[in-house]
Amino acid sequence: MLKLLLLSILQSLCLASGQLCLKQALVKAGAFSWSINYFIAQLTNWWFLLTGITLGSATVLWMYILRHYPLSAAYPLTCLSYVFGMILGMIFLQETIPYTRWIGVVFILVGAFFIIK
Repeated sequence: MLKLLLLSILQSLCLASGQLCLKQALVKAGAFSWSINYFIAQLTNWWFLLTGITLGSATVLWMYILRHYPLSAAYPLTCLSYVFGMILGMIFLQETIPYTRWIGVVFILVGAFFIIK
């Protein structure tokens, strides 16, 4: 189960990183328009490329996890991506996290502990 936990942590980090990159890509995208210039500009938005790489990596890891571990143990551990997403938002986007969310994080981590046990 330790290997499942480590793989789930890595997969969750990839998922959360992918969401962070997507947020940055959308900020850099500017105001939406149906013009060809807008869509061409998005092809050079490197944040979209990073989004694809990180979410693609998360998908490959998820396929490995599903192939080798029971779904009933693996799927609940994807909740760790919520924790990592919140922490990445706090660090890289300077988002403030209210104490009620930290309480939620504790519940998520306790739940993950019981799943691994």
